[in-house]
Amino acid sequence: MTFRPRRTRVAVLAVGTALVATFIVVATILPNTGPTAWSAPERVGFAAIGPIIAAGLYLLARPRIIADERGLTVVNTVRTQRLEWAEIVRVNLRPGDPWVLLDLDSGEVLPAMGIQASGGQASRNAAGELQALVEAHTLTERDD
Repeated sequence: MTFRPRRTRVAVLAVGTALVATFIVVATILPNTGPTAWSAPERVGFAAIGPIIAAGLYLLARPRIIADERGLTVVNTVRTQRLEWAEIVRVNLRPGDPWVLLDLDSGEVLPAMGIQASGGQASRNAAGELQALVEAHTLTERDD
């Protein structure tokens, strides 16, 4: 099961596509003659700015949480972390939290940006599903 923020992905992909297209269009209409002429390498360099910015924006679309039989893989903007089910104590999405926070057995709190509060009720439902998965995979005979 994979959790990912749909609104953020759609927005980032739309903005990235628009940026790339805009920089390419502007690069093609820049003057190539006269006192403010742009050479071909300058135009290519200008057009390349769009994809570079879009690649940076892609980091915002990257977050996801992947659940499998062995545990969770939490992919945030830059860092990916693998967790076994037994390491996860609780899944939190409290009012004011920007995304899910995982309480770990080490006492640490790991942000999991794959479920973002901006998703409203769908995010709260996803956090509940994730908590149910944690409980199902960490259940013991004594339920401790």
